[in-house]
Amino acid sequence: MISAAEAIREATEQCLSADDRVYMMGQGVADPKGVFGTTLGLAQRFGSERVFETPVAENGMTGVAIGSALMGRRPIMVHQRVDFAMLALEQLLNNGAKMHFVTNGEHKVPLVVRLIIGRGWGQGPEHSQVLETVFASAPGLKVIMPSTPYDAKGMLIAAVEDDNPVIILEHRWLHAVIGHVPQEMYRAPLSGQNRMRVGDDVTIVASSFAVLEAMEAADLMAECGVQADLFDLRAVRPLDLTAIFESVRRTGRLIVVDTGWKMFGLGAEIVAQVTEQGFQHLRAPPIRLGLPDYPTPSSRGLVGAFYPSSQGVVEAVGRLSPEWIPRLRPAIDTIQTRRAKLPVDAPNPAFRGPF
Repeated sequence: MISAAEAIREATEQCLSADDRVYMMGQGVADPKGVFGTTLGLAQRFGSERVFETPVAENGMTGVAIGSALMGRRPIMVHQRVDFAMLALEQLLNNGAKMHFVTNGEHKVPLVVRLIIGRGWGQGPEHSQVLETVFASAPGLKVIMPSTPYDAKGMLIAAVEDDNPVIILEHRWLHAVIGHVPQEMYRAPLSGQNRMRVGDDVTIVASSFAVLEAMEAADLMAECGVQADLFDLRAVRPLDLTAIFESVRRTGRLIVVDTGWKMFGLGAEIVAQVTEQGFQHLRAPPIRLGLPDYPTPSSRGLVGAFYPSSQGVVEAVGRLSPEWIPRLRPAIDTIQTRRAKLPVDAPNPAFRGPF
């Protein structure tokens, strides 16, 4: 049992050991804090030619990574915030994502870009964004959002070995999550969902840290007699929703819990596809939970209402089936009691922040 941060570090170490073409670059990768603990000791073990700090020049250094990938290397580029990668969109979307297509398959870009997402400690509008749909909108990029230590390791190894550019969005509140992770080098698929809970009453699809909120809601609702079919989305692109289509056919109800903005968000795409494929099976209009249409706040007085929560999931289920509202009241009361003991802007006492 290790943390997601330890799983990411272990995956990186195994990839560096297994293939001399792999190297890591980024701001903070050789820092004593090691990007939330995910790169600790790697620079010392593999040396400054394999694990090294980069200048504050995101666009230029991303171009270096893409160029080296075209020449046969397998770079892992790390940004301590997804926001920093906005400076590199020209390279990622116009060069990395399109190179294989525009050369008729002659060139490959085996590039992994790790982007840290998430909130906390008053990071505010320029350091707390998610932006998964920015990257997922570009054909040619694979975009994944692991939420468990098992997937954090297995998907990173699979991404490093993939011949296409892979964007990994890591929520920093998930780095402290503990789970079973095999010691050996293994691969987790870069597509498809994980079914986290099984039920016939409502289908819930969540991504990244929202998976933890949805699991808390699902477990408490089960004690109240409402069974959720809960999916961890895992992969944003490619977006294979086959299992979710089947689930909605059974439950007739859908809630999507997004870590990004509700407007033009990932939840909108999922609801659109489910509606196109199975409108006749829906017993109620699908519900999207996501960030409101404002920049991310820094104030602790605002964050509680800004982000989707387990209480919000339970309340959404009640809106889908109003007859369940009295039955679900104990679940809401339990969540409120638990949250009253925790800091407003941290998920649990295990969180280690801000960096």
